[in-house]
Amino acid sequence: MDRRNFLSSSLAASALSLAAAGDLLAQTATAADKSAPEYMELRRYHLANGPGVKLTNDFFADALIPALNRLGIGPVGAFSVYFGPDSPSYYLLMPSSKLETLVTADLELAKDDVFMKAAAQFWDAPAATPPYIRIESSLLRAFPGYPKVTPPASAATKGKRIYHLRQYQSPTNMDHVRKVEMFHSGEFGIFAKAGATGVFYADTLVGPNLPNLTYMLSFPDMTSLETDWEKFSADPDWKKLSADSRFNLDPPTVSNVTSLVLRPLACSQV
Repeated sequence: MDRRNFLSSSLAASALSLAAAGDLLAQTATAADKSAPEYMELRRYHLANGPGVKLTNDFFADALIPALNRLGIGPVGAFSVYFGPDSPSYYLLMPSSKLETLVTADLELAKDDVFMKAAAQFWDAPAATPPYIRIESSLLRAFPGYPKVTPPASAATKGKRIYHLRQYQSPTNMDHVRKVEMFHSGEFGIFAKAGATGVFYADTLVGPNLPNLTYMLSFPDMTSLETDWEKFSADPDWKKLSADSRFNLDPPTVSNVTSLVLRPLACSQV
């Protein structure tokens, strides 16, 4: 579809589409509820091979995740990179219903004596031998149609599972809004029908490569990941949705995709 013609009617189309979103979501996002969207911090701990990897893992398990839970942040996801760049790296997913709780978490942790004692080896590591190279962080807000982090059932039993973390970068803010609308127009349900378990779908509010959205899917293993993506791509509902003139634009609404496969650490609650 020609972008110039599309933009002339985009605001009206958006209003109509978003007004109908509630009805669509009731049919497509069975794992979601109608509560207020959560905020999330997604951290990447860039590590170096050596003792810092175990030290960071122990810090997550023995100090950080229990303390975040005491603040009301959770379930906390902790993952290592299985396939993707910059390995070794750990990712931490921290969801909260309250934005202030999330953004002041580090300040509050410093007041927590139990945390400080458990975290001492990590926090007090000498500058000459830090446990990590750098920490990067993005602030996310869940989509209204999928408002909460939803761990797969296997997380409760520490069952076998992997995660596909994907980021869609858009060339303009309008393209970003349109791609988010596409998820709310049926994409959640198509993923679920293909067998992919949605963990979260979110706008990035603060972080690099804006504007972008980030989402995470769960699968039992790599074979399931590949098979379920093939099912998704072949689904008639996906073919119809992706061909819709609201979303099938030239240039496309997504200019770049980053894709990682993650494995949960033993301490992960997701």
